Amino acid sequence: MTLEQAQKAKHKFIADSLNIHKGSKVLDMACGWAPFTNYITKERGATSLGLTLSQGQANACQNNGFNVIVKDCRYVKPEDFGTFDAIVCIGGLEHFCSVEEWQKGNQEKIYKDFFQTLYNLLPLGGRFYMQTMTFSKNMVDFKDIDIDAEKGSPAHVCALMVKEFPGSWLPYGPEMVIRNAEPLFKLISQSSGRLDYIQTIGQWRKKFRAFNLKKYLLYLSLIPKFLTDKEFRHQVAIFRVSPNRVCFEKEVMDHFRLVFEKV
Repeated sequence: MTLEQAQKAKHKFIADSLNIHKGSKVLDMACGWAPFTNYITKERGATSLGLTLSQGQANACQNNGFNVIVKDCRYVKPEDFGTFDAIVCIGGLEHFCSVEEWQKGNQEKIYKDFFQTLYNLLPLGGRFYMQTMTFSKNMVDFKDIDIDAEKGSPAHVCALMVKEFPGSWLPYGPEMVIRNAEPLFKLISQSSGRLDYIQTIGQWRKKFRAFNLKKYLLYLSLIPKFLTDKEFRHQVAIFRVSPNRVCFEKEVMDHFRLVFEKV
């Protein structure tokens, strides 16, 4: 498959899992540039509300004819937009808990509160699809995460991940998510996308590095900052190595597709 074909296949899988059809009312949480909303409105005849934290994304989506607004999806109430037939959150959960909240012991409560929000927005039997990265069996202890560790080691790539995604801390396996969904939701299906993601990242990086004059002039303009700002150098280390991909390859992280149903 091409990257575009794989994307469409993913959206079909999600829509099928949520029983989305003509007339379905769908909430697209953390919708990004609204690719899933685009699929279900054009291919399934559904209606969709997309939520993002980025005003720039919301503006772009609205210009493309999509119903997208700026709102934190964790705090949506039925009185805001009513209830929905189905809800999707692709990658959002990865950013719900910060390192600081994890250190305070609040991670499980954050997830439990989120599932209560979902419960309030869905009818009995309504479904929720979640796609999220998780820590896996080779995750290192937090105290061992070190930006100065051997390059390419789990300790080093985890430190790069923290630099790349400040404010984000992953759930410890799908089990942490599933137990905080109970007893409000039952798990319908679970599958790992770790190997798929490794291939996807490779395709992303090919496109990312493809020559474009305007893009490479922008890169050149950042050289002074690269030479003078150590933190910036850590962030652009992802040009040389993808910490996500290394974490998936070393099974420091996994990636799961989870379908839940309200009970």
